[in-house]
Amino acid sequence: MKIAVAKGDGIGPEIMDAVLGIFNAASVPLQYEFIEMGKTYFEQGHSTGMTPQAKEVVESLGILFKGPMETPKGKGMKSINVTARKTWSTYANRRHFQSLPGVDTVFSKAGIPIDITIVRENIEGTYGGIEHLNTNDVAICRRIISRPGSEQVVRFAFEMARKEGFTKVTCAHKANIMKLTDGLFLETFQEVAKEYPEINSNDIIVDDLAMKLVARPHEFQVVVLTNLQGDIMSDLCAGLVGGLGFAPSANIGDNISIFEAVHGTAPDIAGKLLANPTSLLLSGLMMLRHLGYVKQAAEIENALRYTLEQGTHTADFGDRTIAPSNTNEFADAIIKNLGQKPEFSKPRDAKNDVKLFVKPAKPAKQKMMETTKDATAKKIAGVDFFIETALLGPEIADKLKLHLGTNQELTMISNRGTMVWPTGSVFTECVNHYRVRVEGEMSQQEIYILLSSVSKDFYIPSHEVLRVYGEKKGYSLAQGQ
Repeated sequence: MKIAVAKGDGIGPEIMDAVLGIFNAASVPLQYEFIEMGKTYFEQGHSTGMTPQAKEVVESLGILFKGPMETPKGKGMKSINVTARKTWSTYANRRHFQSLPGVDTVFSKAGIPIDITIVRENIEGTYGGIEHLNTNDVAICRRIISRPGSEQVVRFAFEMARKEGFTKVTCAHKANIMKLTDGLFLETFQEVAKEYPEINSNDIIVDDLAMKLVARPHEFQVVVLTNLQGDIMSDLCAGLVGGLGFAPSANIGDNISIFEAVHGTAPDIAGKLLANPTSLLLSGLMMLRHLGYVKQAAEIENALRYTLEQGTHTADFGDRTIAPSNTNEFADAIIKNLGQKPEFSKPRDAKNDVKLFVKPAKPAKQKMMETTKDATAKKIAGVDFFIETALLGPEIADKLKLHLGTNQELTMISNRGTMVWPTGSVFTECVNHYRVRVEGEMSQQEIYILLSSVSKDFYIPSHEVLRVYGEKKGYSLAQGQ
């Protein structure tokens, strides 16, 4: 089987060489096609950070194994890591955090083992990067949460739990505040959970999750979250097990999957063989299991754990009374210990009924994801539009009322989400960006007539049509409304 390999920037090439050396010593039956991605190729004029040939190779092979990569800062270029995940629809980011021997943490010293899998939605949310400067003082970011996208990542979490024997899946969210976006994610989770009755499912507000992960991490098995929240909680969990140097990552899609180290490129130590290859190695083991090479993955993981138990470590962790190994020496120690099993932690066993990965056929066209949920009973109930002005609420209302048509009612003006008209507080501090809500049954054409009229008095950077789906309002209230 052939896979695409991108060594990455900074310490990437040396840790990738170390990991592939371990794979070869363990007789992993893989061939590697090395491709060009990362900072060097940004600087050569490839705005996506990868050459057309690299993109073609990944799409033909379906598997990318990559080292850490750097996106040049301050040049308006999108992150190569995010671009790769989104371009190839790797909708589920899986990060597995587990206690490792020889890696001292508060919890290992207390005898509390950690084994948490974070499943993060990988495509949508604020990481869509849809941003606009609405006024000189106000920037807007659109947070997109879709029912099909939520269903993809939630179903992956439950399928993974069923396959690997987890008994509990938790949805973390902020639906108490973001009732429509996080509310949709939570609703989808609850619907999918019904199909997995043997798995205990529950939900938790994400800030409560943060506290409980620090206080009682052993209570969690699999946690599924939206994109930004999942990114933050992933790094929190990395801190529980010793840092990003011990945090493997897999980005799973229906057609293409990416396995990578999530730590940085560490240019200050690049080329000095000081880097710890454990994160990339663990990511590689996730890849081997994805491909069906579970026996080789178990043998390498057991050798890694045995090596750590013997006190072998790189300079960034471990017993300071034992001289650290460099990158290659650490890899050589693992190779020497292939066939050994850890003595103080549970050895990893391999299932016998695992099938080898078969790359899906290339899609003929882009896939339109649309749920079968009936949304035909919908109507327009008004419009929210945003205006730029330094006037205050009552003055704005007086001007706006002159533009209203028949059956159109000005019901609310808010500033930064807080209502300032028809009621409000003199203590509410405002910026020059207001949301105006006009309600009433109207057509799209009538909305644009209204906006055209209002634009004679106010600049309108954006607007949102208010719709009702059955009995459910498709829009939120302002604070204080």
